[in-house]
Amino acid sequence: MARRFAAIDIGTVTCRMLVADVADGRVTELAKEYAVTNLGEGVDATGELKPEAMQRVACVIDRYLAVRDSFADEEHPSIETLLMATSASRDARNAADFRRLLAQRGVELSVIPGQREAALSFMGASCDFAGERIMVVDIGGGSTEVIVGEAGGAPEASHSFNIGCRRVTERFLFSDPPAPAEMQAARAWIREGMERFFADLAARADRVVAVAGTATSVVSIRERMEVYDSSRVHKATVSEEDLRKVTDLLAGLPLPARERVVGLDPKRAPVIVAGMLILEEVLALAGATSFTASESDILQGMILDAAAE
Repeated sequence: MARRFAAIDIGTVTCRMLVADVADGRVTELAKEYAVTNLGEGVDATGELKPEAMQRVACVIDRYLAVRDSFADEEHPSIETLLMATSASRDARNAADFRRLLAQRGVELSVIPGQREAALSFMGASCDFAGERIMVVDIGGGSTEVIVGEAGGAPEASHSFNIGCRRVTERFLFSDPPAPAEMQAARAWIREGMERFFADLAARADRVVAVAGTATSVVSIRERMEVYDSSRVHKATVSEEDLRKVTDLLAGLPLPARERVVGLDPKRAPVIVAGMLILEEVLALAGATSFTASESDILQGMILDAAAE
């Protein structure tokens, strides 16, 4: 009988859930939920999670748990629930308060280190690229994970950089729209933080696989998706030129106009330009001319890892 899981990933910008069955190493999706909660708002400057940000996440978790419970049945009277938090919770002095808030809802939060986050992202993303040597890029709000290895195997090299779209936005992009000098400074900081890792890689990857909202937004904007279609996003190839066009479009618009761009979640608009800059710099450092977007990411990795225990 398949085991049933609910995996919840609480990131710096988004909170997501995947309910899925696992049998013979295959993940079958039952439901997927997504919300922009901005848990990491101000954490880079203050070192603390805001009470209102924690409450936003808690309200979303209440909704997610109701969705999870709707999939309980005779074969699966209880659903194994995995709840992980990443960069913002790692950085915050008051993460214990956040844990207690979620414990009141009957779920135990695990704040995972960056290297663990990288390994789980690689496990989830590599499912669809058997036999290829891939580089997985996971751009979050507070950190970016870059992992290289043969799909389906253990990572050969990985690093979790404290470089994310919210962190870059709050440090560098003050104008609306961002001033060229601000973007140049952001690019330089991103490149400086990442270039040593890329220089030390033993060999280049066959393919760059980019997961999470920045990468998937590039595809949905390029395709002008009025309704997000994950089947069109998953495994779509984006050229360096297409990425640059989307970046230039978004960076040239003030926030109200950016929020109206077809294919972009309006709540992601405040941090999307920084995400694009990170993705462009990763491609440049990797010597890649394109990336493949993937809908399989840390959520699938969390479930596969738990199912293997």
